[in-house]
Amino acid sequence: MAERSPEMARPSFPRTFREFQDWFSTEEACRRFLIESRWPEGFSCPRCGCSRGYGITRGSLLECRGCSYQVSATAGTVMHRTRTPLRDWFCAAYLVTTHTPGFSALQLQRQLGLKRYETAWVMLHKLRRAMIRPERDRIAAPVEVDEAYVGGREEGRKGGRHGDGTKAIVVAAVEIRGRASGRIRLAMLEDVSAASLVGFIKSAVEPGSQVFTDGWQGYSPLRKEGYDHRPKTQGPGKNASSHLPRVHRVFSNLKNWLKGTHHGVSRKHLPHYLNEYVFRFNRRRTPMAAFQSLLGLTGQHEPTTYKMLYAPESTG
Repeated sequence: MAERSPEMARPSFPRTFREFQDWFSTEEACRRFLIESRWPEGFSCPRCGCSRGYGITRGSLLECRGCSYQVSATAGTVMHRTRTPLRDWFCAAYLVTTHTPGFSALQLQRQLGLKRYETAWVMLHKLRRAMIRPERDRIAAPVEVDEAYVGGREEGRKGGRHGDGTKAIVVAAVEIRGRASGRIRLAMLEDVSAASLVGFIKSAVEPGSQVFTDGWQGYSPLRKEGYDHRPKTQGPGKNASSHLPRVHRVFSNLKNWLKGTHHGVSRKHLPHYLNEYVFRFNRRRTPMAAFQSLLGLTGQHEPTTYKMLYAPESTG
């Protein structure tokens, strides 16, 4: 691998599907892009720091010229130790980040011509787990916050904050940008207590921000936590969308997406679908850049294993 000057930035990204096909027409092209993305300032050996490395014949392995240490360009990414071609991974990342409604595993299997549905399912879940930075920043500006029940049955459910046992509680925070929405944060909660709701807000919203909520008592400790809390008494449930329009629009679109694209999601995997929704929503105006971000973000996560994906749901 040739040395690169420190001034060289990360490689750019394709802006059209035709460019994507031209850029990544071979496994070698995908491998080069991956190496340049991982070491934008040139190769650096993780063992001795030597800047001289060269590719060897086995897949994406690089060998340090100084100490002969071998490192894989896919190590620490969703493609770690994969048997699936890099081209399929690149196509999956491209489709997930540029196709507005998102992709189900069945759709991905058909698009890539994969023999097994399970391969597509595992690929999508590994990509979803790479869609959240471990220490992402908190949103700011005025923020709307509310919670909703997602999944399960709709008919016969009591109103208000009474669950029926089949639904998951999801809380959302949405930046207010004039009449539009800025960035969002979503999370699944065990209950709607003050500890759960305020805990989410503290992790998702900058202290001192204006926070608009309904009159639920679970939000009452926000002022003591340093937030400019602005509760809105909304009366009948039908008024909720007018008092907190942005967060209710997010919930409406989220439910339609889960039901329409994925035909329902289990509680176990729902947090990863929420991560995907947040990732796609916050990058909705730069979908092509999201493709590169997704591949780059994977290096900040421990590799996802089959055991992690198929482990039984925790009841604790």
